[in-house]
Amino acid sequence: MAGEAAVRLHQTTKRFGSKTAVDEVSLAIEPGSVFGLIGPNGAGKTTTFSMLAGYLRPTSGSIEVLGFAPTNVDPLRGRLGVLPQDAVLPPTDTVGDFLVHMARLQDLRGSHAEEAARRGLEEVSGRDWWGQRCSALSHGMAKRVAIAQAFLGSPEVVLLDEPTAGLDPRVAWEVRELLVAKKEAQRGRLTIIVSSHNLQELEAICDAAAILDRGKVVGSGTMAELTAANEEVRIEFGAGTRRGTDAGQVPLQRLRDLPGVKTLNYDDERRELVVSFERRELDAEAMIGQLLGVLLQNQARISGVSKGRGLEQRVMDLT
Repeated sequence: MAGEAAVRLHQTTKRFGSKTAVDEVSLAIEPGSVFGLIGPNGAGKTTTFSMLAGYLRPTSGSIEVLGFAPTNVDPLRGRLGVLPQDAVLPPTDTVGDFLVHMARLQDLRGSHAEEAARRGLEEVSGRDWWGQRCSALSHGMAKRVAIAQAFLGSPEVVLLDEPTAGLDPRVAWEVRELLVAKKEAQRGRLTIIVSSHNLQELEAICDAAAILDRGKVVGSGTMAELTAANEEVRIEFGAGTRRGTDAGQVPLQRLRDLPGVKTLNYDDERRELVVSFERRELDAEAMIGQLLGVLLQNQARISGVSKGRGLEQRVMDLT
């Protein structure tokens, strides 16, 4: 737990009566990273998120955001942005009035508040919504306005709870692209913490993540570590492929003899080859090259190649 961290949880516990929702969670989230909170319903993600946002206080343990308790509002004003999962916009406000008001709460004054509001709305492709009442917005439009308010000004930490829930695929893709662009534009300065059920989305945008189950951390690390992307290769084969040495088959012994191979297993039913390797000797791309070289020589019908086991499979293994 030593060293610099944008967000730090140390043995954080939250109880509601006799129920323990979060159980001694310890995490250190690096500055400038996109970090995922992952887990099934009831895992403690929303409670953890609420404590990070300052909505709830831990029963025991501690939380620091940029060196301050999240409930210490004044030193975090303008530095912490939050998108709650079920954020409801004020129905009688226009979009512009709402965003300007939120910008002022983030300590942006005068014309700077309106400039930030208009810029944020444009980033979510909502420039034309400025004068519309919030009650007239569709679900997708309202979600994008809420995302815009989370990034108002130049926050150093932004908490996003299910940012793409309920959005159509194209808009969800645009939101993901926005998050990546925000991270790249403020490399090393902006830390984004995302809680989501969309594991493919998190795998694509997150640098690291923690997997929660029943209030405890059951896995954490970089995305490459969680998915074993630097330790494992999977190859899928076409119909009819089986193990053997004849042309079109999978020559398991030749593959096992390749440098760096630790274990090698072929699933006949799924027609899938799983190879773990010593990452100290070579990286995933080099191992894939070796494997494909042998398989293509043997005229094996290859239908897919991937690194690691995928975040979804990892979560299924741990929860």
